[in-house]
Amino acid sequence: DTEGLLRIKEENQKHYRRAQRHQEKKEKIQRHNRKLGELVEKKSYELRTQYEHLANLRRAHILELTSVIFPMEEVKTSMRDPADVSSESDNAMTSSTVSKLAEARRTTYLSGRWVCDDHNGDTSISITGPWIILPNNGDYSAYYSWVEEKKTTQGPDMEHNNPAHTISAALCYATQLVNTLSLILDVNLPKKLCNRQVKTQQGNLEFCGENLSRHRFTRAVKKLNANILHLCFSQHVNLDLLHPLHTLRNLMYLVSPDTENLGR
Repeated sequence: DTEGLLRIKEENQKHYRRAQRHQEKKEKIQRHNRKLGELVEKKSYELRTQYEHLANLRRAHILELTSVIFPMEEVKTSMRDPADVSSESDNAMTSSTVSKLAEARRTTYLSGRWVCDDHNGDTSISITGPWIILPNNGDYSAYYSWVEEKKTTQGPDMEHNNPAHTISAALCYATQLVNTLSLILDVNLPKKLCNRQVKTQQGNLEFCGENLSRHRFTRAVKKLNANILHLCFSQHVNLDLLHPLHTLRNLMYLVSPDTENLGR
């Protein structure tokens, strides 16, 4: 029994010494983890600082780009709605009739369906100059109507101030701006749109080349609008301001100085 007790004491001493070594190793690992945690926290702070600096640089480049090369502004018409004139002259008109007329004026028939348009179609957005504008409500039917009329009409080309020309030019500039913004913001676009003066595989240019058919034109417009919305989502633009058909207005919200997360 005495010999067994001695063996047990020796084994206990060995376990105790081993436990001490494990405790020292544990404390060493904990000190190492604390150092790594401090280092990671420091690097994370430096990374956040660099991200903020990068966002400020991106923001500055975008604001310079949209103020010098691609300025956009709202163009309002001074025409008065005939319903407003008639309502002023007719004292017997009821409030319900006035509200119905107001609702009708805010509704636009676009591509076979009725679309609510708060701006009543009296507002356009210009890009690169006041002469290149797009309708605010997203109604670009003047383009493919002009293409179809050109196919059936013989003679010289139509006048230079044709709205189809300005629509094509504005969409081409918008495509160039969106592609440039995707490079500055380092955001991959979901749809591919070509804005360079080269032929695509189908043999046509996007917006700025040969006359597109109605199907190809509307398809390209949808791709452009999808890219713009994707950029807006990536920069956390207020969703209540966006509309899937308002091409340039969505772009204005994206590059506005009031967009807090622009450049993230």
